[in-house]
Amino acid sequence: MSMPTIPDIKPEIVLRRHEVINLLLTSIALEEIGLSHIINAEGEKIQALLKDSCVSLDDALKINHSVERMMRSVIKNQMLLQFKLEDVIALDEREEFFEE
Repeated sequence: MSMPTIPDIKPEIVLRRHEVINLLLTSIALEEIGLSHIINAEGEKIQALLKDSCVSLDDALKINHSVERMMRSVIKNQMLLQFKLEDVIALDEREEFFEE
């Protein structure tokens, strides 16, 4: 059996600075949308728990702990997105500085 040959692919993507900034902002927005879906799912989890009249205290505490862990993860991700946004804003401000 011979070794597979891989073609020499050299994609050339050319983006202008403002296009890169727009793509970065879009990626932040998409991550925020994803986090909002996670937050919504956690809220629905709590609502389902509250509708169930037969839930035990132990089960309620387990779900509460699960929601708390998830929300901590969401908050950590939000902090990283804030840093990313600040970096993009700084990048955009530097562009404006060099244009003058």
